[in-house]
Amino acid sequence: MPLSSYGVVTARVVDARREGSSDDTPHYQIHLTDDGGTNYRAAVNVKSAQKPWELLYFAAEDFQHPLTAQLPEAGSGWNDLPPEPGGASLDYIRANLVQRSQMRPVPANADGPDNDLADFLDHYVRRAQEDSSAYAYVFGEPWGPEEQPDKVFGFQPGNGVHSVHMNQGNSEEYSEDDGVWQDGGLLLHFAAENRWVAIFLAFQSQSWHTDDRTGHATGGKAPEPEPGPAPEPEPGPAPEPDAAGVQVVAAMVNPTGGGQENETVTLINASGATIALDGWKLADARKNTMSFPAPEIDAGQTLQVPVTDGFRLGNQGGAITVLDAEGLKVHGVSYTAAQAGDEGRTIVF
Repeated sequence: MPLSSYGVVTARVVDARREGSSDDTPHYQIHLTDDGGTNYRAAVNVKSAQKPWELLYFAAEDFQHPLTAQLPEAGSGWNDLPPEPGGASLDYIRANLVQRSQMRPVPANADGPDNDLADFLDHYVRRAQEDSSAYAYVFGEPWGPEEQPDKVFGFQPGNGVHSVHMNQGNSEEYSEDDGVWQDGGLLLHFAAENRWVAIFLAFQSQSWHTDDRTGHATGGKAPEPEPGPAPEPEPGPAPEPDAAGVQVVAAMVNPTGGGQENETVTLINASGATIALDGWKLADARKNTMSFPAPEIDAGQTLQVPVTDGFRLGNQGGAITVLDAEGLKVHGVSYTAAQAGDEGRTIVF
């Protein structure tokens, strides 16, 4: 079953605190206060309870996605969100928020500056704390209000949000938390700059191919991790994940003069081998699909696909997803209404 409740808290950053590496599952703790004076603590995991211990991390410095137009009013505190498409709910996979290949494993704590997950989170959260125009949006599962004071920051009543990470494709031990359109994450809006920063986190044990109804792992499932207490991460660089072979690199969403017949999607084969495209499809934000016009794409080559078969590239924002012959997601992108507003201009991803 999915999380018992899901939503987003939007508030100002008041303080932050990192927990020591002696904890089995340390968190990066954020103190938030909404415009009505209610306090919250966001508990952000920085280490897994299962091997591999390091979380996957990605930060977008200039995040652009249709969901930002659907967010609740800044500073409004906790907002329940329905776990469904078309609104402000997060789904790393279905909303094309982030690719697995963009994320990298990062240790929870390491000696030295700017080299662990707590450091990376601190970099952005402290900037938001110091910016009077900035608001945080923390997605996940709520707790509280509690009778006792908050155990980290001392405000009363205790109140907050956790599960600020991907919440689907879990290993068997945590599969009861699986669901779609209920992923956690952290968005920071720097209003004075009109800029969004997005931070996405996932466990290496999670699968990136999940059932559209349950969120359980399907094809391409990651191996089951080993349970047990988490030792200190071993030093040394983490291996970079492999990039997807067929990737969406551009789209003509709003052609001059209009007309769907002039809309196109451009792909590239970034791998070192020819890829057969029999049975492959492109899907839009509403899961309308169309087939590829060519049987294969050679290594290093591009393919421009004219939009047909009911596939739609809406001018109010949308998504483009590459599905292989088994229906598994290979790559995906999204775009906003602002990006689509320039008639005749190709959006480059």
